[in-house]
Amino acid sequence: MLADSKAFSGFAVPDLAAAKDFYGETLGLQVSVQDDNLGLLALHLAGGRDVLIYAKADHTPATYTILNFPVEDIDAAVDELTAAGVRFERYEGMETDDKGIFRGGGPLIAWFTDPAGNILSVVQQGEDS
Repeated sequence: MLADSKAFSGFAVPDLAAAKDFYGETLGLQVSVQDDNLGLLALHLAGGRDVLIYAKADHTPATYTILNFPVEDIDAAVDELTAAGVRFERYEGMETDDKGIFRGGGPLIAWFTDPAGNILSVVQQGEDS
């Protein structure tokens, strides 16, 4: 029944203006206002997929990664994001290097949060991951 549905995901933030600035300016993603009255933004991601961001006054950040950004060169991506003001997270039991990249098995990955505390990551794809 839903096999042909063009499903999309979404997540909440308490402050749409901060989200629009972070995702659009800091991360350099295409962001559009879907509905000012309802408090809806859309992230337009590569591959033609959109992610809905909606306002929720009593927002509680997820305790898991809500959005992963595959990159070819994680070191370059982390350097660029750090220069843009992004701070990388460090989690107990997940030893990271000085940049905040986890190199302990599996794909190379680095976690960061948006202004609402939602967890995001850059994850290296390809031969060297």
